[in-house]
Amino acid sequence: MKDLMGNAIWDYFHNGNTEDLQTETSISELDELPVDYLFRDFQGMNKIEQKALKLAQGKILDIGAGAGSHSLYLQNERKLDVTALDISPKSIEVCQLRGIQKTVAQNMLEFSGETFDTILLLMNGTGIFQSLNVIDVYLQKLFSLLNKNGQILIDSTDILYMFDTDEDGGVLIPANGYYGELDYIVHYKNESEDPIKWLYLDFNTLQNAAENNGFKIEKVLQEEDSYLAKLIKI
Repeated sequence: MKDLMGNAIWDYFHNGNTEDLQTETSISELDELPVDYLFRDFQGMNKIEQKALKLAQGKILDIGAGAGSHSLYLQNERKLDVTALDISPKSIEVCQLRGIQKTVAQNMLEFSGETFDTILLLMNGTGIFQSLNVIDVYLQKLFSLLNKNGQILIDSTDILYMFDTDEDGGVLIPANGYYGELDYIVHYKNESEDPIKWLYLDFNTLQNAAENNGFKIEKVLQEEDSYLAKLIKI
């Protein structure tokens, strides 16, 4: 991993670099991602993020923390005990420089030793699951990181709307595999990361997977094709 996302976050924090990240998937063209968006405050977040941050409680693990905006709000505004975790070393360095007291630069599957009351997975949090083939591995790991009655607050988008329809209104989706399993590529300063697997989940599919792995699940908020779900360890 070249850590292009982390490099962009680092450059913006230190130099005010305004060059955007670019992202694309196997079903979409290049899209601009302004780096300053990753540094937004609570007012700049969408309703799903705001709702999740209001519901967070107890000891919190923020997975995929990025530049740390969610963790900073929880730590500084809500005075909660929060750990920011990201696989990107550069991103975690910036989290530390922004004042986040507890940080971990590690793959979540390798993280252990603590348990939490709330786990946050935001900005298409289901993406980290990669594919339906390994979703149970991730959900079991998350289960092990939660205290009894602990909660996971996770968002995703049902991307069915991105596919064409036929004359009868049927959706033309790939015959092989689940339609939300995409290849995701990040570009920055004329460099490109290797494609990674990224998973967008409709709520019913997430519900089935969550219940199969010992969670109680409810949809907390729906915003157009995106939603926030709460998984409870029972």
